[in-house]
Amino acid sequence: MKKDIQNRADVHLLVTTFYAKIRKDEILGPIFNNRIQHWDAHLEHLTDFWESSLFFVNKYKGNPLEKHIEVDAAIHHIINEKHFGIWLNHWIQTLDALFEGDKTSIAKNRARKMGTFIYIKLFEARTAK
Repeated sequence: MKKDIQNRADVHLLVTTFYAKIRKDEILGPIFNNRIQHWDAHLEHLTDFWESSLFFVNKYKGNPLEKHIEVDAAIHHIINEKHFGIWLNHWIQTLDALFEGDKTSIAKNRARKMGTFIYIKLFEARTAK
C-alpha cells in the first residue's frame, strides 16, 4: 500500500522523479533541457512551489506564468495543448506510481487547473502583442 504525500521529502521525491521523466521525454525534454542550466537548483525551486501549493507554506518565490510566457516566446510560440497533455500525463503517472490519498488527489487537481490556466494565458499573451 502506498502512502500519501506528507512532507517536503515526499514532494521532493515527486518533483525529482517527475522531472527525470520530463527530461527524457522526446517532446518536452528538449524544451526543458535547453532552458534549464542548473537542474539541482531548479528542482529545489519546484519543490518549494509544490510544497507551498500542497501544504500552504510560504516558501515559493516566483511567477510561474511569467516564466512560461518567456519560454514560449523564446521557442517561437510552439507550445500547444499536446505539450500540456504530455506534462499532465507524466505528472499523474508519477503520482500514481509513488503515492495515493487526499494530498495526491489534490496534487493532480492543482496540476490540471494550473495547466489549463497557463495554457489559456500563453495564448492570451501571444495575442496581446
